[in-house]
Parts: sequence; structure tokens; C-alpha cells
Amino acid sequence: MNIAIIFAGGAGVRMGAGIPKQFLEINGKPIIVHTLDLFESHPDIDKIYMSVLGDYIPYMEKLIKKFSITKVAGIVAGGETGQDSIYNALSKAAEENPEDSIVLIHDGVRPWVSYETISRNIQGVKDNGNAITCTACYETILMSKTGKNVETVPYRKDTFAAQAPQSFRLNDILSAHEEVRQTETRYDNLVDSCTLIKSIGKEAYMVEGNRGNIKVTTPEDVYMYRALIQYRENEQAFGIGLTPNNILKK
Repeated sequence: MNIAIIFAGGAGVRMGAGIPKQFLEINGKPIIVHTLDLFESHPDIDKIYMSVLGDYIPYMEKLIKKFSITKVAGIVAGGETGQDSIYNALSKAAEENPEDSIVLIHDGVRPWVSYETISRNIQGVKDNGNAITCTACYETILMSKTGKNVETVPYRKDTFAAQAPQSFRLNDILSAHEEVRQTETRYDNLVDSCTLIKSIGKEAYMVEGNRGNIKVTTPEDVYMYRALIQYRENEQAFGIGLTPNNILKK
């Protein structure tokens, strides 16, 4: 069983749009629906579980019906943090599916993950037990605790940007969450599932992602995503048929 866990419980404060960013409409669809479409249409994804803001669950249910998303098996309320939201969705999935199911944990505001990246995540879990989507950094990364002076400069060839999905066996990642939740610090400074499992001494394995897989967080990201959609539509108009499946894969 291959299950997508889509977490979209944030309030989107940095966007400043007045509504959670995942519900902003782009080209006639909320961002969260663009994201769901990718997993809905992938032939290897069997089910989708979601966590959203509690007050938005009825609206999310209407969107699922309106846009004919058939694979959503459950929607739960998000938690205090992104990791709490993921834990809530994982717990719901664990009630209804085998413990060795593969779960692909994906941010609801990353609406441009390629089908190949989804497939690589599934295969990565089969091969290594987990899969962390990454892309090589093309810019120099600077380390600074103050944000004012440069402390260290790691070799660029050794730096990668973590994206999503981040994928695991259901029982492995749920057990990792439960271990962390019993600590005094809980999810402090654990920004994603990769840092969570590394915090308890587990190995994490990388798979290649696609560079168009942006996280829509700021107004500038909205413009970039609109440009990606327009680029795809222009290519399709010329008969090339470029889709999220192959855009930017070169």
C-alpha cells in the first residue's frame, strides 16, 4: 500500500493573504487541489490522508468533491506544529492500513512535484527503508548564527536542499514520532521528517527531486508557480505536451 500524507494545517502568515495559503486559487484551483491532483493521478498511489486546519475541514471536503479527488481516505485536524499535523494524519492512516505501508509525507503547498520524484520515493523506501527528496544546491551556502557575519562556508558540492516528499514505512515513522513526542523538547527545531529521524539516530537516504518542486510560501512563490503553469500551457499549445511529469527534469 502506497499512501500520500498531505499536511496543510498552516495558517500561512508569511503570505499575508488573509486566508491560509493552501487555499489560494491559481488558475481556477486552490493550491492544495493542484497538489492533490499529482498524487491522485499517479498510478502507484493508493490512498491519500490529509491534515488541515480544523475549521477548514468542511471546505476541504467540498473541494475534494468539486474537483473529483477520489483517493482521499481521511481528513484530520492539524496540530500546533507541522509535525503535530503530520502525526495526526499518520495516526489516522495507521488505524486503517498495514503497518508496513509506504507513506509519502508531502507539504500541501508543494504543487509541482514530478511523477518521477514520487516514483523514486516509493522505490527508495523499498531499497533503503526511507527516502528524502533532495536537489543539489547551485548557490553557495553560508553558515551564520547571527545573520550578520559569515562563520563557515561548506563546499557547495556537499550541499543539498531537502524537499518533499519524505517517505518511510508507516510503522517506522510513526514510532519515530512517538519517541520524539515523549521527550521534553518534543518537536523543537525539527523542521521536517528528515531532521526528526536524524534526531533519534536513524540513517536517512536521499533520492533526486525535481527543481520545479517549490514550496509556495511567499507572494513571490505564487508568481513563480503561475509562471511554471503558464510555461507548461505555452509548451502544450505548441504540441510538445510538457507536464509536471517532465518539466525542468533536464
